[in-house]
Amino acid sequence: MSPLSGGGALFCALKLSSRSSFLNRGLAMALPDGPQVDNTSKFLQRVPHRQHPGILKLKRVTLPQDVMDGAQLLVQKCSITRLQERCQSLSHFLWSRKRPVEDRELQRRAIELEKRLREKMAPQSGPVLQADESEEALEKALKQRVMTTLRKNIYHWQQLRYDKELSVLYLAARFGGVHAAVSRAFHEIKKRVPDFLPQTLLDFGSGTGSVTWAAHTAWGSSVREYMCVDSSAEMNEISEFLLRGGSMSRDARMPGVYFRQFLPVSPKVGYDLVTSAYSLNELPSQHDRIETIRTLWRKTNGFLVLIENGTQEGHQILMEARDAILKLDEEQESKVHRRGHIFAPCPHSLPCPLLAKTHIVPCNFIQAYQPLPFSWNPSTLWERFSFLIMRRGPGDGVEQWPRITQPVLRRPRHVHCRMCCPDGMLQHMVVTAHRHGRDLYRCARNSEWGDRLPMIIPSRDGESVVDETSLGDLQNLCPDEILSPRSPT
Repeated sequence: MSPLSGGGALFCALKLSSRSSFLNRGLAMALPDGPQVDNTSKFLQRVPHRQHPGILKLKRVTLPQDVMDGAQLLVQKCSITRLQERCQSLSHFLWSRKRPVEDRELQRRAIELEKRLREKMAPQSGPVLQADESEEALEKALKQRVMTTLRKNIYHWQQLRYDKELSVLYLAARFGGVHAAVSRAFHEIKKRVPDFLPQTLLDFGSGTGSVTWAAHTAWGSSVREYMCVDSSAEMNEISEFLLRGGSMSRDARMPGVYFRQFLPVSPKVGYDLVTSAYSLNELPSQHDRIETIRTLWRKTNGFLVLIENGTQEGHQILMEARDAILKLDEEQESKVHRRGHIFAPCPHSLPCPLLAKTHIVPCNFIQAYQPLPFSWNPSTLWERFSFLIMRRGPGDGVEQWPRITQPVLRRPRHVHCRMCCPDGMLQHMVVTAHRHGRDLYRCARNSEWGDRLPMIIPSRDGESVVDETSLGDLQNLCPDEILSPRSPT
């Protein structure tokens, strides 16, 4: 007789039914206060769920053909040896680049190390110094050992000098990726605030001109003045070369583009749109970064867009800038109309919950793009980046919708969404049609990493909305990638 026949089959059926019932109860308990779709703008009567207003994904970003032709022509003229190898090496170096170690941090580590070394050397020296050994000699040896150890273990930050060759390498390695990340940030502004039509733009650390091309693609002739600031004269020359279609004898494709090597400090001249893409980590200290951020914010009349690598360092640099701007606004109590708010990606102005974790996970996003057409590049690459958008104004009337911070996992009859919520908490929500309604379920199922989910979460008084028991049961039933998703790279 089969082991599943008779009473055995009945027992297994009851066990499976009980397990399924427990899982369903767990899913129903996942969001106890019943978050529902936010349809205050009545978008459900106008667009299908796959086009809900929280969708911000951008298709593969492509460069204008004349830009690609000009970049190829410039690289060929320079005749750089081992071009592919050196481009990959530069990309890896920039991705792993960290902030300079601050003097106070270096001093703190030196004191701790000296204390530990003294404790180790004390038993060896004995109560009385040797005849050929003086206290001064011991101190000198101790300091020498401290310096040697620090040199081996401290990150050595070096300022990059972008001469002609390094600037061309940067163009070949990073132009497409930078352009893609900036295009994604501009796309969010354009979609959420369609009435915003900037006339002036300031780009700090403009490099080879990726921001200029992205702004022109997003707003066209609306932008009448581009102020490009980069300390490298060679970078500015390459940017102008691309603007002229690969020949300095031609007219610039976009009028009103100006180049400067230094950022003007005076706040008298403001700009509708101010940007800094992959440039803050090139500044030599935290003090320089904070002062630069404050200067850029004072010059902002509309939006300030900051973009860095999608690494821990890049994320922390942006959170540092975020805190500096919020603190500056608090200090300027007399200028209430000049205050701003966080436009993206954070749905709140509270401390970043990711920084509170023991193991810091960066808040980053990805964007597909077409790289420059070199033989070693595939047809599509992905740029992983972190970004911060600040906007002038109090932020009244802005929908405080959660931001999806990891890939959405779609499973039969339920969707896993990991989100940063307006209450400053990270939530793992298991959205089902039975518990949350068909509209919210379909919106979640059509959303992607980086989108905003149009929903209102009732106040939970700081309690998590996820039932850990139900998630543990899901972990046993679903593939491993539910709790450890792999992002496309």
